[in-house]
Amino acid sequence: MKISVVAIFDIGKTNKKCFLFDEEYKIVFEKNECFPELTDEDGDACEDLQKLTSFIFQSLDEIFSKNEFDVKAINFSAYGASFVYIDENGKTLTPLYNYLKKYPAQLQKKFYNEYRGENEFSLETASPVSGSLNSGMQLYRIKNEKPEIFSHIKYALHLPQYISYLISKIPLSDITSIGCHTNLWSFEKNQYHEWVEKEDIENILAPIVSSGTINTVSYKEKNIAVGVGLHDSSAALIPYLKYFDEPFVLLSTGTWCISLNPFNDSPLTAEQLQNDSLCYLTHEGKQVKASRLFAGYEHEQQTKKISAFFSKPVNYYNTIKFNEPFINPVFSEYNLSSCQSYEEAYHQFMRFLVKKQFDSTQLILEGSPVKRIFVDGGFSKNDVYMNLLAHIFPGMEVFAASIPQASAIGAAMIIHNSWNKKRMPERIIELKKYE
Repeated sequence: MKISVVAIFDIGKTNKKCFLFDEEYKIVFEKNECFPELTDEDGDACEDLQKLTSFIFQSLDEIFSKNEFDVKAINFSAYGASFVYIDENGKTLTPLYNYLKKYPAQLQKKFYNEYRGENEFSLETASPVSGSLNSGMQLYRIKNEKPEIFSHIKYALHLPQYISYLISKIPLSDITSIGCHTNLWSFEKNQYHEWVEKEDIENILAPIVSSGTINTVSYKEKNIAVGVGLHDSSAALIPYLKYFDEPFVLLSTGTWCISLNPFNDSPLTAEQLQNDSLCYLTHEGKQVKASRLFAGYEHEQQTKKISAFFSKPVNYYNTIKFNEPFINPVFSEYNLSSCQSYEEAYHQFMRFLVKKQFDSTQLILEGSPVKRIFVDGGFSKNDVYMNLLAHIFPGMEVFAASIPQASAIGAAMIIHNSWNKKRMPERIIELKKYE
């Protein structure tokens, strides 16, 4: 008898993953690929959209060729702040520009001058001034710098919705993608910000639907429920909101370490915005206070330096256990040249990194009833990081939360009824407490 499954594509900046979950939310098939970036017309690194598209369809071919699985539905989670521009035939018009691409200073100045200045605009849209990382600014740039291309854009789709469109051929927008530091959404009015209409941007943004929307699509001569996709940070929050009622902060760790507080609905302050705090929207359209730190990227860069300095393999840090003698009560600056061993250097660096994480997370804790921090993603498995985090948050319960692929499971849960006849499992998240 065939196993009923949902297929989930979880597309990160580095890893592109495909999973099949059975009705108990256990992974019964997994595929993972990394491929090198391309460069855009300016020589800046960008996603290889063609390879990404091939990965999606080759994975589906492989899944549908397996006789043991009955694929009922497909959904997607992917990184945000990235638009794909398609013409009326669904053909892409530009590369998938990198959200780290440098933004022209003059154009940025022109934009904010026109729309009440950086401070007021940022407060209205809950989006720190971040150049290309504000995806709406990518649209504004194309309109101003490439009007010919802009005139041919039928739809600008955020990446999760573009991947969904590849299969469904239905262009849609989702609130979790619109609500993540895009400059597009007025959190005060709960609608697109006025500039979107003034600049004729609204016409190329696909209709907004609820995050749990599915479309039934004929694929490989079979009717499949296809979801609209979610921004990965919002998707990762779904299992935690489902299973925990007590207020918590989710520290979702990866390239970016994002602290998400669904229990803090106070408006952002100017100070929080200046320190890279922002708001996301949940799949239900509710505000989530968030702060972000480029900590995974910094960890990757610094561990390469430490490995080179002490002639160790690049991933040697995976073997390091927390060692208290390397830690003194004072969190000081990190200095590699003063360290006697890899272990000491790694502890010193992690102490420095966790202090930055404390400052970042603290921004969204203020004024909320939270007493628990759940850490998921890469750092949740890092013994040094988790012990240091518990040390610097003595008034909190700090847990490493083990949930296999939270973003992917969130994307599966939100369309549960379209593929799963069973109830959601009683327990899906394993917790390990750090004192």
